[in-house]
Amino acid sequence: MTKSTKADWQDRAAQEVKGRDLTWHTPEGIAVQPLYTAEDAPTDPGLPGFEPFTRGPYASMYTGRPWTIRQYAGFSTAEESNAFYRRNLAAGQKGLSVAFDLATHRGYDSDHPRVVGDVGKAGVAIDTVRDMEILFDQIPLDTMSVSMTMNGAVLPVLAFYIVAAERAAVSQDKLSGTIQNDILKEFMVRNTYIYPPAPSMRIVSDIIAYTSANMPKFNSISISGYHMHEAGATAVQELAFTIADGKEYATRAIEAGLDIDAFAPRLSFFWGIGMNFFMEIAKMRAARTLWHDVMTELGAQNPKSKMLRTHCQTSGVSLQEQDPYNNVIRTTLEALSAVLGGTQSLHTNALDEAIALPTDFSARIARNTQLILQEESGVCNVADPLGGSYYIEALTAEITQKARELIAEVDEAGGMTVYVASGKPKAAIESAAAAKQASVDKGETVIVGVNKYRRETEDEIDTLDIDNHAVRQSQVKRLERVRRERDEEAVKVALAALTRGSRTDPADARAEAEKGRDENGVPLPPSQIARLEGLSETNLLALAVEAARADATLGEISSAMEAAFGRYETVPTPVKGVYAAAYEGDARFAQVVAGVEAVARRLEHKPRILVAKMGQDGHDRGANVIASAFADMGFEVLSGPLFQTPEETAKMAIEQDVDAVGASSLAAGHKTLIPEMIQHLRDAGRADIKVVAGGVIPPQDYDFLKKAGVQGIYGPGTNVVEAVADVLRLLGHNMPPAGEEMEAAE
Repeated sequence: MTKSTKADWQDRAAQEVKGRDLTWHTPEGIAVQPLYTAEDAPTDPGLPGFEPFTRGPYASMYTGRPWTIRQYAGFSTAEESNAFYRRNLAAGQKGLSVAFDLATHRGYDSDHPRVVGDVGKAGVAIDTVRDMEILFDQIPLDTMSVSMTMNGAVLPVLAFYIVAAERAAVSQDKLSGTIQNDILKEFMVRNTYIYPPAPSMRIVSDIIAYTSANMPKFNSISISGYHMHEAGATAVQELAFTIADGKEYATRAIEAGLDIDAFAPRLSFFWGIGMNFFMEIAKMRAARTLWHDVMTELGAQNPKSKMLRTHCQTSGVSLQEQDPYNNVIRTTLEALSAVLGGTQSLHTNALDEAIALPTDFSARIARNTQLILQEESGVCNVADPLGGSYYIEALTAEITQKARELIAEVDEAGGMTVYVASGKPKAAIESAAAAKQASVDKGETVIVGVNKYRRETEDEIDTLDIDNHAVRQSQVKRLERVRRERDEEAVKVALAALTRGSRTDPADARAEAEKGRDENGVPLPPSQIARLEGLSETNLLALAVEAARADATLGEISSAMEAAFGRYETVPTPVKGVYAAAYEGDARFAQVVAGVEAVARRLEHKPRILVAKMGQDGHDRGANVIASAFADMGFEVLSGPLFQTPEETAKMAIEQDVDAVGASSLAAGHKTLIPEMIQHLRDAGRADIKVVAGGVIPPQDYDFLKKAGVQGIYGPGTNVVEAVADVLRLLGHNMPPAGEEMEAAE
């Protein structure tokens, strides 16, 4: 019997499919063959637990201990979140992963006028150490691993955690867990920054230094690709930019005088896991190889410094409002992909997160997904069960090479801080997001229940609704009580020290102290040298901890640094041309463009739409995709600055004389912010401006918004071309439905 070859298989397959090319091209530009053999697997991946750790950071992997089950959760008040955590821990969850509300992320106390619609909506509100004490009440912080997704207000939040533990008689050296502390990706995609890039990077370094010295069990940074993934990045972009971010943080810490092997073992990573099952597995294996090589290049000697450990979260953007129980299946596949890729901990999203915060019912299903994988599937019985798969090894090698090329481009630009400042990574991710949405809208990428196998009527599901006004009132009362009972003089002293420390460059202070002379060469008095030495030995987290001990609030600590650093602001600049290129030759697209041109002739100007992000919600993928698509179809698009108040949005709409406002909401503030903006338009005599809304909005809220004056609502799964057609109807154009239009064209 002769041995069959790959060429023989290709001949037979070609006959079966009548010569049709079976090669699939991924969004990353990788050509996936229909068959893989040994000749396609170019390298030996080694063994789990051995360098370069491609097959896993530990030799035994899950055969010794399964991954940690986490649920990323937080909402309403600290009391409500604490009760939720305790229920989940009792039901089998092994670690806490805290979601903070947007007011907290952006460094505002709950009584600040800019956060009226954000308090307690997309996470838990934390204003004081007292809030943090309540959040972790009856949870043993000396044994419980706590992960906190916080970047902008990272100093007060971490300081509150440290002081709350102290007040529970748990010393810093016993605390275990992770603080995200990944500010570079905030400037690329998530936008919950506070300060400009340079001082933000100093904060990162100071936290690494402080935790290395005082918190040996605590991970000082979680370098996050997740938010790039959710913003639309391809697997190559997520992989390359995240590893490059990690390289930049390590380089900055080394430049600050830290020994790489002293801090690198406490660095961790965080990946988003999407629906391209095998690509996500390959991405995680490639990440470990790339990080090993980066840390070797930077001079790490300890193997633990070169070992990439990671948390993963299943994708939120892959979840759909339509036929929502399909989301359980999507999450299960993504969870299995993360596990086969070798994650150390995992959060599984709930079925209702496309439209609202998870209920207890959906959170239980999400948690049980992991328990069933651990207890019933057998995946924990073998370390790296897919190692040696021809397809997996070939895919790992290919994505590794493509990521290396992109990392080399970042290095050539001068590192990730410079590259982020150029705007190139943000633009690349937004282009990928727009291309993905166009592919879904055209039906090239199938989403079951959305653009294929669509149901005539959708099931209603219960959703969690937070009473934002009640939560804010509760927080304001506690803030007032804390301020009334604390030592005000101690707070002033601590905050002044923090501002002074923020204005002082520790490296400059250290150099001046060592030199003993000022910039003119005049000898410094001993008292001045002692002060400079003290400054050079103090970092911002240490100063923030002292302010927390004095019961300074989160907003006060943030403002003390803002006095020195300023507050960073930016206006989105969406990409152009992606939709137009994707729809070249498409009849329906051309019909909608013609409709826009007809409206422009009637109005005597291009129809103008303001795409607005109100409140402290910085997630702008949806807003940017809409802005790009509307512009490509002929609208004049104005992208409002992030973090506007409703009054500011209404004022901008009036000043720019727009025809419509598109309000994007992903953080549950729609019932407060959008009606307030509409009222400002009416008060100014501009009720003629059409208002539409899109994003994560539960169907149960549609009637409320329509009664408030919203004229069109576009949730997840909306076809963007049809959304443009609908807005044209609102502007008075007789735009037939897609089916009728296409029939007329035929």
